[in-house]
Amino acid sequence: MRLSTPLKSNSVKIMLLGSGELGKEVAIEANRLGCEVIAVDRYPNAPAMLVAQKSYVIDMKNKEQVLDVIRREKPDYVLPEIEAINIDALFTAEKEGIHVIPNAEAVNKTMNRKNIRVFAAEELGLKTSKYEFVSTYEDLKEACDRLGYPVVVKPIMSSSGHGQSIVKSPEEVITAWEFAKEDARGSADELIVEEFIHFDYEITLLTAKNDNEIVFCPPIGHIQSGGDYIFSWQEMEMSETALNKAKEIARKIVEGLGGRGIFGVELFVKGDEVYFSEVSPRPHDTGLVTLITQSQSEFALHIRAVLNLPLGFEFLTPGASAAFKADKDSYTPEFEIDPAVFRVNSRFIVFGKPEAHPGRRMGVLLVSDKEAKEALKQAELLIQKVKIL
Repeated sequence: MRLSTPLKSNSVKIMLLGSGELGKEVAIEANRLGCEVIAVDRYPNAPAMLVAQKSYVIDMKNKEQVLDVIRREKPDYVLPEIEAINIDALFTAEKEGIHVIPNAEAVNKTMNRKNIRVFAAEELGLKTSKYEFVSTYEDLKEACDRLGYPVVVKPIMSSSGHGQSIVKSPEEVITAWEFAKEDARGSADELIVEEFIHFDYEITLLTAKNDNEIVFCPPIGHIQSGGDYIFSWQEMEMSETALNKAKEIARKIVEGLGGRGIFGVELFVKGDEVYFSEVSPRPHDTGLVTLITQSQSEFALHIRAVLNLPLGFEFLTPGASAAFKADKDSYTPEFEIDPAVFRVNSRFIVFGKPEAHPGRRMGVLLVSDKEAKEALKQAELLIQKVKIL
């Protein structure tokens, strides 16, 4: 693999389509290997733009705008970092010789919950919850009755819990229908209704793949609120049987999708049984904890996989992460942080988003300890010492 220097005629150019906090960490790791980073998003001064060599603000759902910026820059690799991207542009770019990570079809499958569920359950034969797809309110009511309450209702095109809800009774169906339509980040023309699995816990199994090897990071446990992560910890304790089943599922889904990069495979675990939930063909928000636990974070592994470099790493220490979300609007975000947050074994990362809004993730607290559960306790305590002024 050749490495060079940014802004030269022989630079290795990486274009991020989506430039949030995860993209920012990817850009930092790409810069460490001498890559030139072009950050693209729908708004100016997105986090990754602050550390990229070039940036563009476009309508990410507009095919011609996406293709125009790709053709103008001619990157070696295009890394879709969010779901809300025009997929036709990626297929066209791939036909024109651009290397989409992991590949356009994998992005197409994973950005759409219908595509990935059918692929995982019906093509690969992976164990999942029971599910139905609906496009009308009447169909939704009937599907909920058939699957039995509680059920989970999600738009097939969305992310980070937007439009997602748990329906516990027939009276709540209308609320779920309206919320899915109003809050989805993408299209809510069709919804997926899932049997609620009474799982013991859920994990993210980060799985990195290049052309020669597949490696698994230690499993990450996490707590969600409204479908969005608030705490994660690594390593999640689980039986050897369940871990082996999780790795088998992750390997099948990653090999089935193909291409290179890191994949955030989300799984439900009940006893020794493991159910496939979702997969992101990019770094996962729960994997922010790897910035303190691993010698090569998920972001470093992602760039190594993209460049087809070796994927070896060490698990250094158990740790935990706590997402910091704003509780108010601010157009000049300023943090008030207790000095106790900056212990020897903890640190706080500011994402650099230009505006704060209630519920928007603005930073992350990272803590290490001898045991993950102790790190989690510290994270839960210390995150309360961070505020938006």
